[in-house]
Order: sequence, then structure tokens, then C-alpha cells
Amino acid sequence: MMRIGHGYDAHRLKAGRPCILCGVAIPCDFGPDGHSDADVPIHALMDAFLGALALGDIGKFFPDTDTKYKDADSIELLKAIYQEIISLGYQLCNADITIILQNPHLSPYILEMREKTSAALQTHIQNISVKATTEEKMGFTGEGLGICAHAVVLLEEQVCFSAGRS
Repeated sequence: MMRIGHGYDAHRLKAGRPCILCGVAIPCDFGPDGHSDADVPIHALMDAFLGALALGDIGKFFPDTDTKYKDADSIELLKAIYQEIISLGYQLCNADITIILQNPHLSPYILEMREKTSAALQTHIQNISVKATTEEKMGFTGEGLGICAHAVVLLEEQVCFSAGRS
């Protein structure tokens, strides 16, 4: 059986915060504000995984009221979520992530984002798509107030065959 999930995340931008996107430090004077490292596309990806199997959202697994997750590395949280997905008998077919941010331009970092994400999920880089776009200076992202990301995943149930069965 195949399952699809969609995730979305948005954060305000704050001067002096590191800008970590898909585990990659993007050089700029601001970054997403949040309890963890606020890696917006990875948060969207985690919600997509959880949504595909109707498991809730990342707040259920990593509440922002828990000091244990203060400044947490979202790539490590993604690994934990993916282990949950695997334990339920599913694996990733592919993921598609779209980051919406006016500045800085992310094209120089896309390959590294795909590499970091695919390594965290122990999958081939061809199974991970990361794209970036702007909203042409419209809305909270276009005005430089925030960042958001969408992610979609396709999961496939792993069928185990015992000896003598087909």
C-alpha cells in the first residue's frame, strides 16, 4: 500500500538567528525563530511523514514546551521520525520540498540540502527534491518577515514474504 503525506511549516525571521535549512547553514544576518534550530523545511518534511500515517504532527513528538528540544538539531529529529515510519513497516519512495523565502537566494545550497536530507533518511539523493521560490515580495515571506515550506512524501508499505509464500 502507498501513503502520501503533506507538511507545512512557517516561522518568523529574526536578526542574529542562524539560518539552518535542510541541515545546511545559510550565510545571512537572520534566521527562522523557533524553539529548536527552526529548520523550516525539515519541520514540514517531518509533518509530511507523520501525516502520511495519520500520526499527528511534530509537536506531539517534540513539544516546544520541553526544554530537551531547545535548539535541537532538526536533522536528528527527522532521523527519529523516520525510524518511527520504518518501525511501522513503511519506507520513503520520494520527498518533494518547496522553501518559500524572499532572501537570500538558495540555489547555491540546494544540492547540499538534498545531500543532507537524503543522508539523514538513508536514501538515494534522487529520492529527495528541494526547490526554493519567492512570493514576488507579496505576503509575510515576500516582505521578508518570515519563511515557510511545504513538503510532500510518498511512502510504500514494506511487504515481507516468508519461506514458501509468494
